[in-house]
Amino acid sequence: MHLKSLSIKNFKSLQNVHLRDVPGFMVLVGANGTGKSALFDVFGFLRDALNGNVRQALDSRGRFSEVVTRGHAGESIVLELQVQLDLSGTSRTVTYHLEIGQEEDRPIILHEFLRYKRARYGAPYYFLNFQKGKGFAITNEENFKGKDEELKREEQQLESPDILAIKGLGQFQRFKAASALRQLLENWHVSDFHISAARGRKEAVGMVEHLSVTGENLPRVAQYLHDNHPETFKLILERMSQRVPGVKGVLPELTQDGYLILRFEDGSFATPFLDRYVSDGTIKMFAYLVLLHDPKPHPLLCIEEPENQLYPTLMGELAEEFRDYSRRGGQVMVSTHSPDLLNAIRLEEVFWLVKNKGLTEVRRAQDDRQVRKYMEDGDRMGYLWKQGFFTGADPK
Repeated sequence: MHLKSLSIKNFKSLQNVHLRDVPGFMVLVGANGTGKSALFDVFGFLRDALNGNVRQALDSRGRFSEVVTRGHAGESIVLELQVQLDLSGTSRTVTYHLEIGQEEDRPIILHEFLRYKRARYGAPYYFLNFQKGKGFAITNEENFKGKDEELKREEQQLESPDILAIKGLGQFQRFKAASALRQLLENWHVSDFHISAARGRKEAVGMVEHLSVTGENLPRVAQYLHDNHPETFKLILERMSQRVPGVKGVLPELTQDGYLILRFEDGSFATPFLDRYVSDGTIKMFAYLVLLHDPKPHPLLCIEEPENQLYPTLMGELAEEFRDYSRRGGQVMVSTHSPDLLNAIRLEEVFWLVKNKGLTEVRRAQDDRQVRKYMEDGDRMGYLWKQGFFTGADPK
């Protein structure tokens, strides 16, 4: 699964934004308030709408009136993704379109559809098409060699017009594209890591494979990797020892009263330290390594300002960790204010955001002739940013 493009209309400050040819590793730069968090929240919004419904996803953000772009209250919010999906062993570029409006002060899904080309040539075909809770889906879409008239439609009526059609239909394998897209939305990870949440004792109940959004289950995920993926856990410890002076190991420990804690081994001391006695940067580096070495990478990983609490010289290695994660199948989007991180980033990976009359514009570094020329001559992205070559990206 790979996000190829994203179009956004009337979502917060993103009144008319288009991202095309999205790379496997994408870095966003911009002053505070230019819309980096809003862009990441598009993914959080879609995940929340899938887990609940559109009304609940809007309510948690202040309702429709607070999400729709200022000055465009009478218009609809439109999100459209192009995603490369594997459908029964056949790769297809699938377009997912979601349009949300209001009727009688209630949010409603005006239009939701999935479409893609059945063959290499020809027009895209609608395999799911719903308006205001009513529509159809194709049940035999894997029949790529069959004629269009052989496709079987199944008419559907949703319980409410604020429920995503892919939420219900995506549970059934016969709706191939809807099922694949639902898995994508369910499994992408928009990090909101809190060091304080990751520290301390955690109940050792059940197996936990993936780090949560806030990271509060870090000891349990470490225990899972320690027990079920020892080679991966060993690699994480090796990286920790290389990047955090003195740290020789991390031990998930089960206490007598049934709780999990993390102990950090320092080579200078005989007794390991509890996680509450180690630095914020140590906890954060360990959490990032656990996240980035997940045996089942998230299809999309979004992280805001990963440089916080970390030593500047680690930024180059962290950038390569992100890039390696994308090579293993998980797309990565990162926002940053760190010149040190940017110095490790390639030309095609950088986008910068600017505000124009209160609205966000997205520009790509490789489309700027001056930035491209400097990079070809051996300059580094972080230095160019500090020197003001990202036009409009600096606060005024």
